[in-house]
Amino acid sequence: MTSTSSASSTTAPVTAAASGRWTLGDLPVNRIGFGTMRLPQTGGALVPDAFPRDRDAALAVLRRAVDLGVNHIDTAAFYFSPLRSANELINSALAPYADDLVITTKVGPARGLTGEWAAHARTPEALRGQVEENLRQLGRDHLDVVNLRISDKGSIAERFGALAELRQAGLIRHLGLSNVTPAHLAEAQAIAPVVCVQNRYGIGVRPEDDAFVRDCGEQGIAFVPFYAIAAAGAEGGATGAEPAEILTVAQAHGVSPAEIRLAWTLHRGPHVLAIPGTGDLGHLAANVAAGSLRLSEDELELLETLHRSAAPTG
Repeated sequence: MTSTSSASSTTAPVTAAASGRWTLGDLPVNRIGFGTMRLPQTGGALVPDAFPRDRDAALAVLRRAVDLGVNHIDTAAFYFSPLRSANELINSALAPYADDLVITTKVGPARGLTGEWAAHARTPEALRGQVEENLRQLGRDHLDVVNLRISDKGSIAERFGALAELRQAGLIRHLGLSNVTPAHLAEAQAIAPVVCVQNRYGIGVRPEDDAFVRDCGEQGIAFVPFYAIAAAGAEGGATGAEPAEILTVAQAHGVSPAEIRLAWTLHRGPHVLAIPGTGDLGHLAANVAAGSLRLSEDELELLETLHRSAAPTG
């Protein structure tokens, strides 16, 4: 295997520009972004009894991400813990916002004030309420990108149509989808343009979706994997021992397995973006540096064999 030394070991920090660029509609972003799901708390995310993260530490991570060239931040109004809200942290840390900063949020899922999950927003009124809540929390007069996240296999026409109307009204600039199938994407595109699909995907995670990932690229739609690092750990974060194949490639580059997982996703196509999240400044720098890793053909084939060996998931 060809070894490429990690740019994270150089004196000057690697910036997100090293990952390349993609355009969400008319909004250019670096392919390494930042996801805020883990920022409001330490430990597992999206649980009622989460332990709030230190506020100053969270703000420092957001500001450092932008310093490192991150200009694509993923968030949601339901990303919160007791005392901390991802949207409020973004507003406090980064407003007034830079002209090139793209903030992507999502609507659909809902949580009560105590953090318990509530029924998904399915009506135009409920979806508009979530859009307006994101606007208020972020301190914006419009949202750059709004993903409709769903939890069912049924038609999304009414829900996506409601967001399309808000786009026409100027509250939303671009629309995306999350946790969807190719059929959902086709249904949405018949209503309004879709600039991104955000689905669970990574090494060994949903290899049955490989064709969908490629198809998004052929249509000029960004594919944005979530849980690319955590894999089966999902909201709880990475758990368990890493496969030998990932450890082998990581050792060859002198980087962490997490960086190899991120680099692999970026190698799936120029339309694939990454939104790793962390509350740790060291992990943030490593995640950004992963955008500069170039894996050899041998390494990609080794990881591809691992990926294909995973059983299909629901």
